[in-house]
Amino acid sequence: MKFLLSLVITALALAVAAHLVPGISFGTMKDLALMALVVGFVNAIITPVVKLLSCPFIILTLGLAIPIINALMLLLATKIASMFGIDFRVDGFWPALFGALLISVVSIVLGAVTGAFRSEAKR
Repeated sequence: MKFLLSLVITALALAVAAHLVPGISFGTMKDLALMALVVGFVNAIITPVVKLLSCPFIILTLGLAIPIINALMLLLATKIASMFGIDFRVDGFWPALFGALLISVVSIVLGAVTGAFRSEAKR
């Protein structure tokens, strides 16, 4: 149930980003749901490895590199999605940067409202 709620939150965040950021678009709701799965995979598997490897750079920039890494992960997720025929497009780095920031904010807000990111011990 928690996974499904997290998937819905990610899909809603992607939809908000596609609606508000010029240069981000998607085809159908099915494409949006599948893109949420791809973003979840990238965030679970690839992003921690990239952040670990770039830790000195993150420290050197006092954390300002994290939004750039998130934008690059969104671009990577878009490339992976296109390999599977998922119609989700991000047209360059700047839409990816603004989209990643917006996706993060919307996900945090929706997660806090729904309680999706609370641990089982605190419930």
